[in-house]
Amino acid sequence: MIVSVSRRTDIPSFYSDWFFRRLKEGFVYTKNPMNPKQISRLELSPETVDCIVLWTKNPEPMLDRLSELEPYPYYFQFTLTSYGKDVEANLPHKKEVLIPVFQRLSEKVGSKRVIWRYDPILFTKRYTPDYHLKAFGQMAKALKGYTEKCVISFVDTYAKNKKQLQALGVYDLTREETEAFAKELCDIAGENGMVMASCAEQIDLAHCGIEHNACIDKTLIEEIIGCKLKGARDKNQRGECGCMESIDIGTYHTCWNGCVYCYANHSEAQVKENLRKYDVHSPLLCGMIGEEDKVTERKLVSLKEKQLTLF
Repeated sequence: MIVSVSRRTDIPSFYSDWFFRRLKEGFVYTKNPMNPKQISRLELSPETVDCIVLWTKNPEPMLDRLSELEPYPYYFQFTLTSYGKDVEANLPHKKEVLIPVFQRLSEKVGSKRVIWRYDPILFTKRYTPDYHLKAFGQMAKALKGYTEKCVISFVDTYAKNKKQLQALGVYDLTREETEAFAKELCDIAGENGMVMASCAEQIDLAHCGIEHNACIDKTLIEEIIGCKLKGARDKNQRGECGCMESIDIGTYHTCWNGCVYCYANHSEAQVKENLRKYDVHSPLLCGMIGEEDKVTERKLVSLKEKQLTLF
């Protein structure tokens, strides 16, 4: 199985102690987001885990403990944008902290295993296309040689983020403007040794040099582990998503990055309430097992077809 850590919250940044304890103890509990009374117990052994995909805006808490991940193949999706505190309220300074963290991570694990996510892209009076192009160029130059791929997406409006985006004055570009903007981004990425891909976008940007991306990337995972996988596309994601099937061990409404575009948090109050439930020793992230909860052992197997080196 592929373990996603996590689309729902920033585990590397805020819950790395919990995650490393889960690996050490060899199992984790995860709630069904659609039915929280249903809890699955997942074995986290090198025999069943084919790869771990870590999603984060700040993996610094993990940097000195990466050796604990060595029994497992893994790679990082590192979101690094040019927004200020008005959009990403609780993140450290990008130039002074996060770019150096990105560089240090890449030096430890290799440029192939750190994917740069410049997403989601939103436009306001402050964050104009010209602003993004200038900031992206500066960041791409700083990250040259530290990553091989940059993934972009354009912000989506959901019920959970609509009010915040309206308050920022977010606006859309026309299709022609979007394509011209994306082409300029792609050119900058190419000048800095990166290929560019889009994440779950309806618009086809292939003619701009930007392919549809798979964040849970079967091809990359096969290259990392050295054998073919038999996993299928993830049917639980949006139709535009190209990711292969995975199991996410995160919990919604537990991230305190404070990003206004986030779809994974109901409110700051709910996040604070869930944080009070955090116990590094618990097999469940920011939660407790109730009397009505049903815990079921989920039988999992490796997706590897055979242990033959491809490269």
